[in-house]
Amino acid sequence: MRKSGIAGAVLALMLSLSITGCQDTKTLQENQQLKTHIADLEKENADLSARVDGLAKENSSLASENEKLKAAIPAKKTAKGKHRKHPKRSTTTSN
Repeated sequence: MRKSGIAGAVLALMLSLSITGCQDTKTLQENQQLKTHIADLEKENADLSARVDGLAKENSSLASENEKLKAAIPAKKTAKGKHRKHPKRSTTTSN
């Protein structure tokens, strides 16, 4: 009876080690996939950062060009008080 108890314990130990080994393999595969995914995301982040920098430079140059064009337009003079929208009607009284 003692031998069967020890054999059962050894069998349980072997099964637990094999399950643990499978879990470790699974975990290692998941870690490798995550590392690959992180590398892809880092590359994409670098590409997007470069694109943002390029767009910021383009925006800056367009803003300066816009300011130059605004400065080139002569200022309009507004005439106030000389022209009315509706002329006054003259009232005539008949006696």
